[in-house]
Amino acid sequence: METDGFVRKRRMTAETAGGDAGVAGASAGAEVRWLGGRFWGVSESIVSSLTPRIGGESQLQSVDVVCEAQEAQGEDSEPDYEGLPQGASTSTHMLAGAVAGIMEHCLMFPIDCVKTRMQSLQPDPAARYKNVMDALRRIVATEGVWRPLRGLNATAIGAGPAHALYFASYEKLKKTLSDTIHPGANSHLANGAAGCVATLLHDAAMNPAEVVKQRMQMFKSPYRGVLDCVGAVWQREGPAAFYRSYTTQLTMNVPFQVFHFMTYEYLQELLNPHRLYNPSSHMVSGALAGAIAAAATTPLDVCKTLLNTQESHTLSSAGQSQGAHRQISGLVHAFRTVYRLGGLQGFFKGAQARVIYQMPSTAISWSVYEFFKYGLTKHQHNNMRIQHIKAEV
Repeated sequence: METDGFVRKRRMTAETAGGDAGVAGASAGAEVRWLGGRFWGVSESIVSSLTPRIGGESQLQSVDVVCEAQEAQGEDSEPDYEGLPQGASTSTHMLAGAVAGIMEHCLMFPIDCVKTRMQSLQPDPAARYKNVMDALRRIVATEGVWRPLRGLNATAIGAGPAHALYFASYEKLKKTLSDTIHPGANSHLANGAAGCVATLLHDAAMNPAEVVKQRMQMFKSPYRGVLDCVGAVWQREGPAAFYRSYTTQLTMNVPFQVFHFMTYEYLQELLNPHRLYNPSSHMVSGALAGAIAAAATTPLDVCKTLLNTQESHTLSSAGQSQGAHRQISGLVHAFRTVYRLGGLQGFFKGAQARVIYQMPSTAISWSVYEFFKYGLTKHQHNNMRIQHIKAEV
């Protein structure tokens, strides 16, 4: 079943064997409707460049004739997206995950900058914003058009390996645990458990980049660049500073990812039960899953931001109430500080920006990941089929 408005059937086209030689190499391409537009023909060249080509163009032309004859036997001869497990290797999951992570964080980075500032417990008067759009407008007007992108390079460097581990471990564990718990069917327990393990690996790689990124995003950040920030933090606070918020990050991200993955897989069962490649269903499922998980874990995200940034205004206020000026360390200390300075409302500072950030962020992440996973898998499958046909010929 395909739900109208959410799921569009992919359309597969094949050139006839009598076409000219210039078209033969493109006959294996698929045209996928992506938000009402086709771009698979353009993207296939990118996908093809990421995996090794087998044989020359002249060899492929003769093999394509045989492939097309087999494809003409029926539409069912074309394997579905989830019907290509042999081609979906760990390297495919890692590559697709790395691309998805980098695109997700880079495209949504300005909103992430706003979220970090709006979570400040004791913001400078010049850095108090009404909403997300007001924050973006004022940051650009007073600090320059490139200010919302400060720290982007640190995020991009960390997001690639972090999301490669994240998606590869999730896919592997999801399949293994599902086969054990509920053979031949989807298991929500397996999805949640796989998401927990994937989060451990993701956060271990991403936490240092998060520390650097958020310190550079703060109002009047004293650092000239990423290397200056890394050097200053290392010298003044030691290497442990880059993992000060790790336990808080895990405390937040483990339930976040459990909500996220279970909601995404549940919505896929409703909107895309046959697990075809359907960009609309991936985007809608990812957006809703991200919004629900983000709203539920905002208090922990506020504490994580406090631990990462160690705001000077907040440290001064906390020090005055305790008779000492010291660093915020640990989740319990962060919770007490947030409650003392902001009350219950303080735990939901930046909630609007967080949900606005997470909805398109997770939608982009899943859409890009599923797209590259499908493209790479199908390309590898076609190469294996060509090899098999050549061996028979």
